[in-house]
Amino acid sequence: MRSVFLGILALSALYHTATAALPGTRPLTGEGDRSVQMVAGISRFLDRQIASAAQKRPQQKLDPTAARKQLRHAIGAVDPILRTEELQFISNTTRDSLRYRDAHMEVHAVRWPVFKNVHGEGLLITPSGQIQARVVAIPDADQTPEQLAGIAPGIKPESQYGRLLAAAGCQVVIPALINRSDEFSGSDRVTYTNQTHREWIYRQAFEMGRHIIGYEVRKIEAVLNWFEAEDAKIPDPLAIGLVGYHEGGLLALHTAALNTRVQSTLVSGYFNERNQVWSEPIYRNIFGQLNHLGDAELAAFIAPRTLIVEHAAIPTISGPPATRPGRRSGAAPGALKTPAFATVSSEVRKAMKRTHIPPKSFFITANEKPLNNFANKQSLDLFLKGLQVTPPANWHSTKAPPKVLHSPIPQERQKRMVRELEEHTQQLLRFSEYHRTKEFWNNLDYKQTENWHEHTQLHRDRLSREVIGEFHKPDIPLNPHSRKILETEEWTGYEVTLDIWKDVFAWGYLLLPKDIKPNERRPVVVCQHGLEGLPMDTITRDQQSRSYRAYKGFAAELADRGFIVFAPHNPYRGRDAFRVLQRKANPLGKSLFSIIVPQHNRILDWLGSQPFVDPKRIGFYGLSYGGKSAMRIPALEPRYCLSICSADFNEWIRKNTTVDARYSYIFTGEYEIFEYDLGHTFNYAEMAALIAPRPFMVERGHHDGVAPDEWVAYEFAKVRRLYAQLKIPERTEIEYFNGPHTINGQATYAFLHRHLNWPEPKQ
Repeated sequence: MRSVFLGILALSALYHTATAALPGTRPLTGEGDRSVQMVAGISRFLDRQIASAAQKRPQQKLDPTAARKQLRHAIGAVDPILRTEELQFISNTTRDSLRYRDAHMEVHAVRWPVFKNVHGEGLLITPSGQIQARVVAIPDADQTPEQLAGIAPGIKPESQYGRLLAAAGCQVVIPALINRSDEFSGSDRVTYTNQTHREWIYRQAFEMGRHIIGYEVRKIEAVLNWFEAEDAKIPDPLAIGLVGYHEGGLLALHTAALNTRVQSTLVSGYFNERNQVWSEPIYRNIFGQLNHLGDAELAAFIAPRTLIVEHAAIPTISGPPATRPGRRSGAAPGALKTPAFATVSSEVRKAMKRTHIPPKSFFITANEKPLNNFANKQSLDLFLKGLQVTPPANWHSTKAPPKVLHSPIPQERQKRMVRELEEHTQQLLRFSEYHRTKEFWNNLDYKQTENWHEHTQLHRDRLSREVIGEFHKPDIPLNPHSRKILETEEWTGYEVTLDIWKDVFAWGYLLLPKDIKPNERRPVVVCQHGLEGLPMDTITRDQQSRSYRAYKGFAAELADRGFIVFAPHNPYRGRDAFRVLQRKANPLGKSLFSIIVPQHNRILDWLGSQPFVDPKRIGFYGLSYGGKSAMRIPALEPRYCLSICSADFNEWIRKNTTVDARYSYIFTGEYEIFEYDLGHTFNYAEMAALIAPRPFMVERGHHDGVAPDEWVAYEFAKVRRLYAQLKIPERTEIEYFNGPHTINGQATYAFLHRHLNWPEPKQ
């Protein structure tokens, strides 16, 4: 056997054009980039799953109470809101809260408490006559309350529905939304990015089970609470309504679906089929939305109350802001344009069929074309009718305020709102560990070492079903194909493919030692590459290659040591091409690992059936993104008898959420990395607990930029304590070495030999 010290030599390999196959497999033919083919096949699979979900939704029975609870969780509208018994006028020593007054209305700048240190802000418009109803008028994210009130330029007078509803006799609150600028998306302590403000809040909130949508719904609900407090002061409560355009239409639809106290709702420029939600801006990504919560279903929750859907044109959004000097790029792609009449009308028809009590719904278009002016008079008339409001004559023709009176838009308001939600989310991060302790660690019995897998099964099921997501079991044969592609003095390499579902396959390289004796069953090490990697990257010994500097040819080295090695391909290659897979999976309540875990299930099915493999001695060893795999796959797949996480293990929730450290994914281009509500469920120590009592190891370079040593040590301390409490401290260890983001291949190799019961080579 080749000495370990010769591992630095270039791989002496022969590439064969012959298609010699392993016994029990068909010859593998065909050329091309199998990585690209894998990603494309998964994409087609997900497209079918999305289409299937759309077909199934109309047949599902809806329990409104359970469905609303699910909706609240999905959009993160779950934080308790403070009591709102009054709105606060915003004034100071230089300016009064009054922004405008005429014969029809009075406009004040206001704010109201939502969470501790988080406020809603906007305008309060009080009509000059009797108040007949109360309305929240929600602008688009790139519109301001001042524009909707007609006291700042930017919206045509006939679409200034905040001002027009006041003229009709409604008291109106117009909240300011988090906009699509990138001015405050970042940190003075780290860097600034080209993410929109909405994406900036979305990223950190998503990991904590919150959402920019949910935050703004809660701000609106706080106003509804104030409306109710005002109604308590009068004999006859006034009707409550919601009007929203574009992003405001999204918020109006979701808020009305959650709140039966809203009697009339106008949704303009939003309602549509959601099959393409994955292509929209990422701040619209709702985990599990397409399973039960399409727009038709939300509309059905509103029945039998009034809902007006207005097919209005929206501004085209082609993507995030362009990168500017001094700002880090990496914002997620995503576009918006006015939907076609056919898809909007189709979703409206589905909504009408979703309930036996037809909603008082109306669908407003311009001869099957989108309206150029949103919130037109016909729509507002129907909306007011739903509120039982009788407006004064000529209410819609009241003149907008003259330009000389136009109010300046507060410059600090947007920054204040962004920073408040940022700090609220960071506080959730700081307290999330206590939540995990209560829900996970405090429910464990450390005397259950022998039954640990069964003891932790409920947590494993939650990780699989609620966090990662499960598709149906593979429903086609394995159909293994192989061909010989590599050969050295010690082993032969085969390329192998296995079928999972239609269009979805597993692919990797099997390195088979030549000295396996008849009827001998050897241990296997599954060697997993990292981001943008390929199976060959784990094998090559070309010291000039970039892949060698990271992987050190560890798959080939382990094969030299007599292990059977399988180097699978995981589909995190292709930049946006693979990241879109996560975007397509998330609305289904799934993730990239919903595909990867079944791929590994099938790999283990096949490996375990081979006469030369000991199925009880199959270990997992992954670098970087492969280290992410090393935490998730063995936690869910008990047939991996051990796991080694290299160059990835750290305080994972902090890495995904903090705005205070350069290590954070908040600042990078990995927009697919976030997993919904992982912060309150499974950090890496909890995942390691699901791997226990099997051996688990961490390989860590002091100069690895993934995270600082302190984060790694802090999280691993929990793992070490767990194994000590289980009275198996010898089954876990960590190796620190003086190096970067790379395989070290010292203590890890010894760990594999020891726990896979395979002799180390003689030096």
